[in-house]
Amino acid sequence: MSNTGSKRLNINSSSAEETEHQGFLLGKRVKHGSVVALFGDLGAGKTTFVKGFVQGASSHTVNDVTSPTFTYLQIYPPVYHFDLYRLRSESDFLGMGFDEYFSPDNICCIEWSEKIPSLLPQHTIRVHLTHAGEDKRLIEIEGPWEN
Repeated sequence: MSNTGSKRLNINSSSAEETEHQGFLLGKRVKHGSVVALFGDLGAGKTTFVKGFVQGASSHTVNDVTSPTFTYLQIYPPVYHFDLYRLRSESDFLGMGFDEYFSPDNICCIEWSEKIPSLLPQHTIRVHLTHAGEDKRLIEIEGPWEN
């Protein structure tokens, strides 16, 4: 029996590989229709986390995953990986039709989610990555996912 109630995890990562692995573990646990919002400063490990997440949630390998900084979106079915660093407003997100990807058939991972706070669904899984020295990161995950 699975439990999909809201959960909270605090994880200390001491390397990029550990950060990627934590993404992989979460990717294995989310279901279609999930939205994963990533928060953190530049270089905090968001894309590294997503690389593992995509591998856990799809048949893609880590080497397939690149940051969509200049295109806003990379697709690794069923995962839609957004990087909103260059986005100016929520209305730009809506104007590009990106909200249509929030569907029961997809899993959306969104870097720089703070750019669209009012558009994030209530069931969003929130991942906060914080520098904790050199390659160390604190990863805080909160939201609904499968056990």
